[in-house]
Amino acid sequence: METTTLKLNPQLEKSWLQVMAPEFEKDSMKSLKIFLKSRYDEGRVIFPEKKNYFNAFQETPFDLCKVVILGQDPYHGPGQAHGLCFSVQKGTAKPPSLVNIFKELQSDMGIAIPKHGDLTAWARQGILLLNSVLTVEQGQPGSHQGRGWEIFTDAVIQQLNDRKENIVFVLWGAYAQKKAAKVDRNKHLVLESVHPSPLSSHRGFFGSKPFSKINTYLEQTGQKKIDWDLN
Repeated sequence: METTTLKLNPQLEKSWLQVMAPEFEKDSMKSLKIFLKSRYDEGRVIFPEKKNYFNAFQETPFDLCKVVILGQDPYHGPGQAHGLCFSVQKGTAKPPSLVNIFKELQSDMGIAIPKHGDLTAWARQGILLLNSVLTVEQGQPGSHQGRGWEIFTDAVIQQLNDRKENIVFVLWGAYAQKKAAKVDRNKHLVLESVHPSPLSSHRGFFGSKPFSKINTYLEQTGQKKIDWDLN
């Protein structure tokens, strides 16, 4: 059987690699690589594509990061995940949580709901769209939880918390709030609400105005506002 080669760390953008390189020497990352290789060798379909595992870091270098939006798992359907949390590739139907994010964007900022669900333009303005787990198997949500990704993304949050100031951490739902519980709120702004999922969005996501709050804080701290319009 053809073997699968996985090179995780070279895919990381250079400013991220400078702060995250030690993570790739940890046993957790080594075991993660072995796990992923075994799943590929068994013929499993894994999302996103290997080239997009670290897409969030490629699009939002460490040096430029000023907002973090935390997600959980990549989408597990074909044509969806491309390495940015809540985002889907153009030409793919918008998932329910993203639909609700866009509804709140329209309500908060008066911006027309985008025709597509690709959030790359946000990422390129300094918004790290970070999932806690960076891979998933087709049709099996949560299938790669507990395999090492969480240790890596915990370290990402820690490095941002320690090395930078005036970042906005956007924590939608209990999972994200627990993951970023140690963020220093004296150095950074933390925005929390329920998750934009249809199951919870009416309990406080709608009306939370995260987009205008982010821009107000960025302005107050001498940073450039986000252009949220994806149209």
